[in-house]
Amino acid sequence: MRPLHGFILHAHTKPEKADAFEALFRSYVAPSRLEPGCIEYHMLRDQQDPTLFIFYEIWQSREHLAVHENLPHMKQFFDNRMDYLARDFDVRLIDMLSPSSASR
Repeated sequence: MRPLHGFILHAHTKPEKADAFEALFRSYVAPSRLEPGCIEYHMLRDQQDPTLFIFYEIWQSREHLAVHENLPHMKQFFDNRMDYLARDFDVRLIDMLSPSSASR
């Protein structure tokens, strides 16, 4: 089985921008899950630190992930990300080695 590609991303927002960041990315979850090659797409918010958001995304291939990252709304956000963030993203690239549980 070929590994699936993805990442775990930590986004540390400015306290006054946390709710706006959440609202913006909540609107991206459903459309992102419908994109070709999307296996998993999850946005989480830390209970102890409400300025910390964690994204867990798995894509069928690096090419599918690249298409997602280059969509106009994603490129626009990336260009303006520091309006929301206290520091730049912490990203860990991962390969998913176990089968997805999303279809259970």
